[in-house]
Amino acid sequence: MRIVTVRRVSQGFFLGWFLWFCAVTAFGEGRFQARGWPLNLFLQLDPLPALATTLATGTLYAGLLWALATVVLTVVLGRAFCGWVCPFGTLHQAIGWMGRRLRRGQRARVNQPSRLQGIKYFVLAAILASASADLVRGSASLAGHLSPALQAVAAAAACLIAFLAISRLVRSRSRAAAWSIAMVGLWALAGRVLPGDEVFASTDLVGWLDPIAFLTRGMGTVVLPLLDRSVGLFFSAPRHVQGGALLGILLAASLLANLAIPRFFCRFLCPSGALMGLLGRNALWRVARTTASCSQCAACDADCEGACQPSGAIRTSECVLCMNCLPACKETVITFRTRPSEAGEHPLPDASRRGVLLSLASGFALAPILRLGAEAGAATPPALVRPPGALPEPQFLDRCLRCGQCMRICPTGVLQPAGVETGIEALWTPVLNNRLGTSGCQPNCIACGSVCPTAAIRPFTLDEKLGRAGHHATGPVKIGCAFVDRGRCLPWAMGRPCIVCQENCPVSPKAIVLEPWVEALREGPWQVSGVDAGTVRLAGAPLRPGRIAGGDYLIASALMPGLGLSLRDNTTDSVVLARPEDAANLAIGTRVEIRVRLHRPYIDPVRCTGCGVCEHECPVAGLRAVRITSENESRDPRRSMVRE
Repeated sequence: MRIVTVRRVSQGFFLGWFLWFCAVTAFGEGRFQARGWPLNLFLQLDPLPALATTLATGTLYAGLLWALATVVLTVVLGRAFCGWVCPFGTLHQAIGWMGRRLRRGQRARVNQPSRLQGIKYFVLAAILASASADLVRGSASLAGHLSPALQAVAAAAACLIAFLAISRLVRSRSRAAAWSIAMVGLWALAGRVLPGDEVFASTDLVGWLDPIAFLTRGMGTVVLPLLDRSVGLFFSAPRHVQGGALLGILLAASLLANLAIPRFFCRFLCPSGALMGLLGRNALWRVARTTASCSQCAACDADCEGACQPSGAIRTSECVLCMNCLPACKETVITFRTRPSEAGEHPLPDASRRGVLLSLASGFALAPILRLGAEAGAATPPALVRPPGALPEPQFLDRCLRCGQCMRICPTGVLQPAGVETGIEALWTPVLNNRLGTSGCQPNCIACGSVCPTAAIRPFTLDEKLGRAGHHATGPVKIGCAFVDRGRCLPWAMGRPCIVCQENCPVSPKAIVLEPWVEALREGPWQVSGVDAGTVRLAGAPLRPGRIAGGDYLIASALMPGLGLSLRDNTTDSVVLARPEDAANLAIGTRVEIRVRLHRPYIDPVRCTGCGVCEHECPVAGLRAVRITSENESRDPRRSMVRE
C-alpha cells in the first residue's frame, strides 16, 4: 500500500471520529448522546491550547496532558498531526484537491512558497505573548524577593532565553539579541515599577484561530444546529444560535479559500501549525532529497500541500507530511529519512525581526487594551450571565477556548456564543440567552461542567449546584438574579392578571413571591338584569366573550360584603359565577362592577439562582418583563446583593 493511501486512511479515520464526537456531544446517555465518549480528545491533543492555558493560568489542566503525545510525535516526525490527524486540515486538503482539479495547469504556481506564510508565526507570537503577560509580571515581581546576585542571574537567563527564541525567527542574530534584551528588560522593569494587574493582564485568545477549537465551534454552532432543524436526529426541537450567521460565514470562508490556494488556513493563519512547525523544524524523520540536483520538473511542488518546495531547499517547518511528493517524483530522488536533504533545508520561514517583535509587543498590550472598558470587572455587562461553575471572569477568559462544547451539550440550548455587545474579549464565549433556548438553565443539569476541556467551567456536582448534602453553607450555585420590569409586567403596567413567572419558578421555596392586589376594571358599571343558576345577566356596555377566565375576576357591589364573587366565564351580556350558590348574594337592579385580582411579582434575591426559566416563560414578547442579569452571581462575591 502506498504511503499516500495510508495517509488518506488515517485522515479519514480521525475525521470520522471527530465528527462522531461532535455529533454525540448531546445531553443524555442514549445512542446519539455523550454516553462517556472522549468528546474533548482532539482539543486535548492540540498542544497550543495546553501551552496558552498554562501560560495564562500558571497551571496545566490534567486533560491537556494528552498534548504531550502530539509534542513528542512532532519532534520525531515533524507536522504529522497536521497532515495525518487534524480533522480541519483534512477538510482543507479535500476541498483543495477539488480546487486543483479545476486548474491543473496552475498547481505548481499556487504551491510556490510565499512570505505570507510567516503570518501564522506572527499570530502565534501575539497569542502566546497575550497569554503570558501576567506570567512575565509575576516573574519580575518574584525577582524582587531575590538577592542582587540571583536577580542578575535571573535577568541574564531571561535575556538568553528571549534571544534564543527570537533569533530562531529572524535573520540578524546580533540585532535580534539587542532587541530581545531591550524588550525583556523594559517589560521586567515595568513590572517592577507599575502597580496593578490591569496593565499586566493576560488573556487566552487561542480559541479564535486554533484549528480544532475553530472547527469544533463551527460544527457545534452551525452545521449540527442546521441538521437539528431539518433532521432532528440529536435534538427534538430546532436549535437557534446567537450570531450563527457570522460563525457560518467564517467557517465557509475558511474552507472555500482552499479552492484558490490549497490549505489556505494551514499555510497562512493556523497558529497551531506554526507551533508544530517550530517544534518539528529539525524532526528526526523528515522528507528529503537524496541528490543535490534533479531535473527540476516541479512535479513534487505541484502536489505539495504545505508549499514547502520539496524540489529545492525544503522548508521543513512548512512540510505537513502529506507525502504527495514521493509518488509524484518520477526520478525517485525524494524520500523520508533521518538525514537532512541533500538539496539543503530552510528550518524556518523568513519572518522579519520587526514583525516578530511587533507581534510580541501587540500580544503583551492586547489584554490591557481589551479591558479598558472593564467588561471583566466593574463594568461587566448585565447580560453576561455565565453558566454555573464558571470561574471568575478574568480566570474564565484565561481558560475558555470558545470551542462551543458546553453550548452543544446544553439540553435546553440556552448557552449561546457571546457577541461583541459583551466585549470583544468575551467574543464567542458561552453566555445564557433565555429567549433562544427551550427553557432556562435546568436545576438538575451539570452537563456543561463535565464537558469543558480546560475547566473554564469547573466540574461540579448536582449537590453543590443545588446547595445540599454538605453545601448548605455556600448555598446553591447562583449565576445571576431575576429583575421585574414594572413598566412591561402585565400585572404592574397593564392591570392584566399573570403569574406565569411564579408558576414556572423551579426553586423551592419559590424565588418569586406574589403580592395580591385588587383593582376595578375601567369598563362599567353594569346593572344586574337577571340571575339564573349561576349566570348573571348584565345591562350596560357589552363585554368581550371569554375575557373573564382563570378565577382572577370578581363581581362586586357597594352593598356586597368582602371583595366580591369569583367569575369563571362571560358572554357579551352575562357572566358566569365560579360557584352557582353565590347567586343568592345578587339582586336584580343592583349596580355592580367587575374587579380583577392581580398578583404582582417580587423577586427574593436570597432564593433566586438566575436560572432564567421565568424569563423564558414570560408571555411578554420581545423584551421580557422579567429578565436575568449577572448580579448576585456566586463566582464573584463583589457582585452580591445580599448582606451576609
